[in-house]
Amino acid sequence: MVLRRSIPASFFGMVLGLVGLGSNWRNASHLWGVPPVIGEAIMTVAFVVWAVLITCYAMKWIGHREAAFEEARHPVQCCFIGLVPASTALMAVVLAPHAHGLALLALVVGGAGHVLFSVWRVGDMLQGGREMTTVTPVIYLPSVAGNFITSIAAGTLGYPSWGLLFLGAGVFAWLSLESVIVNRLFHAQALPVPLRPTLGIQLAPPVVAVAAWLANTQGAPELMVQATWGYGLLQLFLMIRLLPWIMQQPFAPSYWGFTFGLTALSGTAIAMTSRGLTGAIADLAPALFVVTNVTLAVIIIGTIVRAAQDKLLPPAAPSQVTAVPTTK
Repeated sequence: MVLRRSIPASFFGMVLGLVGLGSNWRNASHLWGVPPVIGEAIMTVAFVVWAVLITCYAMKWIGHREAAFEEARHPVQCCFIGLVPASTALMAVVLAPHAHGLALLALVVGGAGHVLFSVWRVGDMLQGGREMTTVTPVIYLPSVAGNFITSIAAGTLGYPSWGLLFLGAGVFAWLSLESVIVNRLFHAQALPVPLRPTLGIQLAPPVVAVAAWLANTQGAPELMVQATWGYGLLQLFLMIRLLPWIMQQPFAPSYWGFTFGLTALSGTAIAMTSRGLTGAIADLAPALFVVTNVTLAVIIIGTIVRAAQDKLLPPAAPSQVTAVPTTK
């Protein structure tokens, strides 16, 4: 199947969701005493998925080069390419407890790749000529998501001075882009049905920012960090409100766009509770942990079913390759 059809870059969103779920269980093992092996098993699966995808994506540039270039030129799908270096940097979090040297290598390679791609992609967008209807939450990926993930990886490996630089870059990129995206969603035509699941990415920036802050600091979280988490909770409620509208698109790999934000929302609640935080966030942490696991289970099962039906990857036709991450 891999040889006949190419892997869309959006598939790397699966890695983000799986690492986020593994981090939830790692944090839960410290706070609630759940078996640590569960978190490590999920992290192992995340690493295997990343390794398979990175191999298949390299093969795409060798055996399906026209499809790769078409994806890179697409006004929406191009931004998913930012997940390739970002997910590589995220392997530092997976490997940190087991192989510090390899984790550092993943951080350096992934972080450098993120910076290069982000500067190239955002630099292109700053030159104008972009149709308003192509503005979606996917544009967060090259600058916001990559910066936050690199910040988390740097802080996890003990380089908070670097982590805070990436955190600052991610925060201000998020604040500047959110107004653009919300303006488009308010005033332009509705998102096409196949693109609606990508709205789940809107949940991620505030809570992944909190995760990046926690990775690079110690002690009880600041009030502004808790307030930022609250904005992420609001985004969750908005996504729930929009689910009937979003789910006009039958299950597709694009639903993985919900997973990194959702796992960050619950994971940071657990992490802040572990640091001694009490009150609303600590009270919500157990329920959010359950919701996260149930949601991820549904998405994982849906993905396996689609793979068994041979409907996970796009058709072989180059003209259809870039559309698959958001099509039925």
